Amino acid sequence: MGELPECIDGLPNLCGSEQTVEAAIAAGRHRPLFRDEPSVDVAGIDSAFAVALHMHQPLIPAGGPDPRTAGIVSNLQWMLEHPELGDNHNAPVFHWCYKRMGELIPQLRSEGRQPRIMLDYSGTLLHGLRRAGLDDVFDALRVLTCDPDLRQAVEWLGCPWGHAVAPSTPVQDYRLHVRAWQHHFAAIFGLEALERVRGFSPAEMALPNHPDVAYAFVKTLNDCGYEWLLVQEHTVELPDGRPLEHPHLPHRLVCTSSRGDRAEIVAVVKTQGSDTKLVGQMQPYDEAKGLSRMQLGGRSVPPLVTQIADGENGGVMMHEFPPRYLEVVRECSGSHTPILNVTEYLEQLFASGVQPGDLPVIQPLFQHRIWQEMEPGDGPDRLAEVIDQLRHKDGRFHVEGGSWTNDLSWVRGYDQVLAPMEQASSLFHERVLGRGVPSHDLRYREALFHLLAAETSCYRYWGEGVWTDYGAELARRVAGIITPSEA
Repeated sequence: MGELPECIDGLPNLCGSEQTVEAAIAAGRHRPLFRDEPSVDVAGIDSAFAVALHMHQPLIPAGGPDPRTAGIVSNLQWMLEHPELGDNHNAPVFHWCYKRMGELIPQLRSEGRQPRIMLDYSGTLLHGLRRAGLDDVFDALRVLTCDPDLRQAVEWLGCPWGHAVAPSTPVQDYRLHVRAWQHHFAAIFGLEALERVRGFSPAEMALPNHPDVAYAFVKTLNDCGYEWLLVQEHTVELPDGRPLEHPHLPHRLVCTSSRGDRAEIVAVVKTQGSDTKLVGQMQPYDEAKGLSRMQLGGRSVPPLVTQIADGENGGVMMHEFPPRYLEVVRECSGSHTPILNVTEYLEQLFASGVQPGDLPVIQPLFQHRIWQEMEPGDGPDRLAEVIDQLRHKDGRFHVEGGSWTNDLSWVRGYDQVLAPMEQASSLFHERVLGRGVPSHDLRYREALFHLLAAETSCYRYWGEGVWTDYGAELARRVAGIITPSEA
C-alpha cells in the first residue's frame, strides 16, 4: 500500500482513499502490539496506572478582517499573531506542550526507565499546526510514533477529526469525523502507524445515552476497527441502574437500540471529574499505589487507574506536569505499580486467559429506566413516548448524553449555532452523499472539511459571541460550496 499525501488542493487529506485506509486498519487488527516486544509483565505487579494527554485547537475563520472571506486558521496561530489580547501570551507555551513529549520520552528511555503516555490530538489541531508552519511539532511526534525504540512508550488514541461531541452531532456526521481522523493520521504518520491505533477517546468525554444514538456511536467505532473506548465514570451505569462497583477494571459497554440491535466495545473507565491537576500532578500514580490485585474472570489481575486531561490548558499542565511526570516515571519504573498504556494492559489481560465475556457489562446512563418501560425492538416511536414520559416524571432525566462535566448540556441553549450546523449537515447528505459525489472530488473534500470544522465543540462550549459566529460562518461555507448560487 502506498502512503497518502497529507494535503490535497490545500486541504487536509480527510477522504478519497477509504479502501486503502480500511485495509491498513484491518491489517493491524488482531495483531498484538507488544507480544514480541519487551513490556512490563502485569503478572508480577499489584496495580498500574495510565495517563492520556488530550490536545485540541479549533480552526476559525479569522485569517482576515471580513469573517465571510477570512482564511481559516488555527486558533493557536491567531493567538501567536495577537499576543497582546487576553491570555494569548500562553500561545508559545501551548506550542511547546504539543511537542514536549518528544523531549521527555527519549530522556527517560536513555535513563533506562519505562515511560508511557497516551496521546489524543484532534484533526483540527494537527491541520492548524501544519498551516501555521509549526513543523517542529510533527518532527517530534513522528519520532515518538515511528521510531521502533520509542513507539512502545507512546499510544495514539483515535478521536473525532473536528472535536465533535457525539450526543449532539448527527450520527452520520460523527462517522465521517471518525473516518476523517484515521485518514488524516495515516497521511501524516503513515499507514503502519494507523494500524497501531486501537483505542478511541471521545471529545469532551461525551457519551450518548439516547439508545439509538448510543448504538450508532458504538457501531461506528466497531466498523472503524476500534477495540476499546475511554468513558467517564458518571456517564455509565450497571444494567440494573447502579453505579459501577469496580471502575478500575475494564468493562464491556453494551448499547441496545430501540429496534433491538446491539453493539458493544471494551470500555476503560476514567474516574472522577475533569481536573487537569489529576494528570498534571500525576495523581493516578498515588491512587494506584493504594490498590491491590482483583478478581476478574476467575483470575487475579492488577487494577488500572486511568486518567485523561487537556495537555496544555492551565498552569499545572503547562508548568508542573513535565517535572512531575519525570519524577513519577523514574520512581514507578520497575516497581509493583508501573505506568502502562491501555492496549498494553488489555493485551496482557486477554493473553492471560481473561475473556471479553468476563468483563462486567455497563450501559450509558439512564438506560435502565428506559428499558423498564419498554422492550428493545418496540421501535423509535415507542422510545420517543417513553423518553417524554420519563422527562415529565423527573426533571433530571435526559437523553442528551454525558461528558466530563455533569452540569453542562451540549444541546440546550445552542440553537444559534446548532441550526446552521444541522442545515449544513442536511445539505451535505442530500446534495453530496445523496447524489453520489465521489469522495475524491474537490467539492466533496471542501464541503467535508468545512462541515467537520463547523461541528467542533468549542462553538457550543463558549455558547455566545464570536465563537458562535465562527461556527455559523463555517456552516454557511458548506452551503456555499454545495449550492453556491443559494448561499
